[in-house]
Amino acid sequence: QVQLVESGGGLVQAGGSLRLSCAVSGSSFSFELMGWYRQAPGKQRELVAAITSDGATTYADSAKGRFTISRDNAKKAVYLQMDRSKPEDTAVYYCSMVRYGFQYWGQGTQVTVSS
Repeated sequence: QVQLVESGGGLVQAGGSLRLSCAVSGSSFSFELMGWYRQAPGKQRELVAAITSDGATTYADSAKGRFTISRDNAKKAVYLQMDRSKPEDTAVYYCSMVRYGFQYWGQGTQVTVSS
């Protein structure tokens, strides 16, 4: 059974930093595409950042220059370092894994950025 478990969310002041973590179990990890998405109230879920098995990354324009996605294949974990946070980053953040064409999701972790 594939499980993705996020942690590290919370409340941070604007300009502050948070580091989100996602631990994967029940699946291979090294070859899978991993990503972070977010969903704010009343909005659609959107891609924040993604990282391929060989470490290539892509970011939403809103995340470029502020967020960094990384992965540790030995630990089966993916991370999202959020720096220079803004109130508009407030959302539930979801970890995602694409494996054999199927997308798996974590339960989400709330991030709230206060102004």
